[in-house]
Amino acid sequence: MATDIPVISLDTSSLIQPDFSISSRILFSLTEPGDMSDSIDLSGDGGVVKTILRKAKADALCPSDDLPLVDVQYEGTLAETGEVFDTTRMDNTVFSFELGKGSVIQAWEIAVKTMKVGEVAKITCKPEFAYGSAGSPPDIPPDATLIFEVELVACKPRKGSSVTSVSEERARLEELKKQRELAAAAKEEEKKKREEAKAAAAARIQAKLESKRGQGKGKGKAK
Repeated sequence: MATDIPVISLDTSSLIQPDFSISSRILFSLTEPGDMSDSIDLSGDGGVVKTILRKAKADALCPSDDLPLVDVQYEGTLAETGEVFDTTRMDNTVFSFELGKGSVIQAWEIAVKTMKVGEVAKITCKPEFAYGSAGSPPDIPPDATLIFEVELVACKPRKGSSVTSVSEERARLEELKKQRELAAAAKEEEKKKREEAKAAAAARIQAKLESKRGQGKGKGKAK
């Protein structure tokens, strides 16, 4: 369902088209849940509020001047109706962009740089930090408050930087793929266990019913 929606630069005066790229996905279930009440008013005026849904590991990387390129997975909804207007979940992709370039809405520039890799957060964006009075037709109406659930999948050096090598980047992508496969296998195993437990419970109930029927027949013969 992900769509090409123009975004507003830092001064919210012009619309810029984001550059989407496809990569591997880290599933949301790979780290422990965080405190659902960890809400932070990042803009100081209620315009950008981040609520941590799942905390990252303490030693996780975070965006910086050396690591400005970020991969995120997200789902955006309209606060007023709850309607999903954009998501990367349908096709298991990530959205990649560079912080500080004005290629995303201002709320994202503010919020994503406060996140760590593996963190999942709900970001509530008032219109002045999103698409303003113009909106982004046809999906986003004027003066819309938006809610994004965002996972920071990775943060990397900008292209051409010597901080990372091709082999390190390949290893990173392989690790993302491995984590995705492990999560999928764990999910399948859990499903199998649930089915086995359900079958075992049904068998126990059936055995009890048959036992009662047997006892009833025995009493009838004794008479």
